[in-house]
Amino acid sequence: MTTPTDHVPPGTGPGPTPRRGWVGVASVALGSFAIVLSELLPVGLLPAIASELDVRVGTAGLMVVVTGLFAALAAPVVTVAASGLDRRVVLVGLSALLIASNALAALAPTFGVLLLGRVLLGISLGGFWATGAGIAGRLVPPTDTIRATALITGGISVATVVSLPLGAAVSALTSWRVAFVIGGLIGLTALGLQLLTLPRIPAAHRVRVSTLGALFRVPRARVGLLAAAFAFAAQFAASTYVAPFLQDRAGAGPGTVTLGLLAFGVAGVAGNFAAGVTLSRSVIATTGAAKVVLAATVVLLPLLAHSTVAVLALLVVWGSAWGALPLAMQTWMSTASPAGVETGLALFVTTIQLALAAGSVLGGAVVTSAGLDADFRLAGAIALAGAVAFIALGSRRAADPTTGGTSPAAPRPTSAASAPQNP
Repeated sequence: MTTPTDHVPPGTGPGPTPRRGWVGVASVALGSFAIVLSELLPVGLLPAIASELDVRVGTAGLMVVVTGLFAALAAPVVTVAASGLDRRVVLVGLSALLIASNALAALAPTFGVLLLGRVLLGISLGGFWATGAGIAGRLVPPTDTIRATALITGGISVATVVSLPLGAAVSALTSWRVAFVIGGLIGLTALGLQLLTLPRIPAAHRVRVSTLGALFRVPRARVGLLAAAFAFAAQFAASTYVAPFLQDRAGAGPGTVTLGLLAFGVAGVAGNFAAGVTLSRSVIATTGAAKVVLAATVVLLPLLAHSTVAVLALLVVWGSAWGALPLAMQTWMSTASPAGVETGLALFVTTIQLALAAGSVLGGAVVTSAGLDADFRLAGAIALAGAVAFIALGSRRAADPTTGGTSPAAPRPTSAASAPQNP
């Protein structure tokens, strides 16, 4: 498959060799791992943080909210402000900001300083996913773009799996501040590798605020953003309460809960890389199938809560489907913007950050008022509505990126000559 992306304009010099290109992709993947680990690792340490900094646990939870909100704001702002800069400079700068955020949090004397560190992390997170997630097509041949992007997004899945046991170990063995030290050291390693392996990656075009607004007039982009909002809202309305569900409805003990969450995470990693293969054949089919499976598993969990084996099996299937969706939706959005990959990804990042926050809040309200089963049923309904809308609208109004508007066997050619030029 050939995926449209931002290519170096003619006359800017040769691109990286294939081997160096893949090493550069690996350095960006390590950066994605460091950012998501830094975001998730302290979540299980909220009681310890609240105790030492003398705030309520609910107040300590602002760490998560602040990071997500600033990521949503940073994605379009960084895309516009840094659109004329070498992408290597932008990625290195965002990695340095990640390190600074962890250092500030690790040394924070007060909760206010800690929140400032999380604000910096949110800026790094939003900017990275608007810029770094679409960089694969600038480092490897077009035919390898999806596989390279899968490696970068795989950092999210691996960080999600690792954060739970690593957070538990930090909590049991040492201070919560060590979690931020770990995130900073991994970020420092990623920064060093990026400096060593990333080539100069000139900006292919400038992005203006008006360019982002114009994207809402593109049918394919509207379909992608709507589908992403439904998927992420449904996912986080349910996944936020997986552990309570396993404990209260499935009657699982601590060991089974840990096994279930680990199985969910590992399946997510596998689903991400499996999608890297199936997306090359059809983006609509891969994305639609993953959405339907997500809806079905979430709805079935309360119905089969009496069987531990069935619940664990559904968690594996759910994890696989969810692991495929971020890459699938990102691939869709990367082809949605006539102005280039980063424009589509900027609004994509903002959309998913707001949707996951809304989903978590909605899930909490439903659990409080109607219970866990009602929350999972609602999440399933949202996911199914998103799947139907995506399949119907996507098939009718926007061509599958593997077809270029023709047939599945005829991928759209991409060349530097057809890429957007600097003004």
